[in-house]
Amino acid sequence: MDSSWNDDLGIKFTVQDPCQLVRKTFGDDVAEEMRFVVKSVVGEKNFVEMHPNRSNNFCCGGGGGFLQATGFADQRREYGKTKFDQIMATGADYCITPCHNCHSQIHDLSEHFGGNFPVVHIWTLICLSMGVLGENEREYLGEDLAEVNMPDQGEA
Repeated sequence: MDSSWNDDLGIKFTVQDPCQLVRKTFGDDVAEEMRFVVKSVVGEKNFVEMHPNRSNNFCCGGGGGFLQATGFADQRREYGKTKFDQIMATGADYCITPCHNCHSQIHDLSEHFGGNFPVVHIWTLICLSMGVLGENEREYLGEDLAEVNMPDQGEA
């Protein structure tokens, strides 16, 4: 993994500490390991910490099946507004999520509240940093990342 792709771009990233992975299971140790990976792929100077964070980070409101429950979108978004405000306070261009529920909820919050920040899975940035993220895997990236480290498609 290499973060040099972001040296000149200076795109800022923050990371969501998912409740199930961090607070309920592995604790701050896994949060530290996740930050090591994130900083390795985006550059330490391009990582912006949320506050509070790690085991004390705010829940996004999408876990525990709430996101999949029908008929509770207004309540889910109202609860998630705290997370939305927390992300906006970082000034980051992107929010990284290692959890699918967090990804879906935070993406919805960004659209619903007009945050206009893309939400990316951590694996997407790992692949992007290695130059192996395919064209069809870039559809939800912002224009600033759409062409970064495109894999060689071979000769036409």
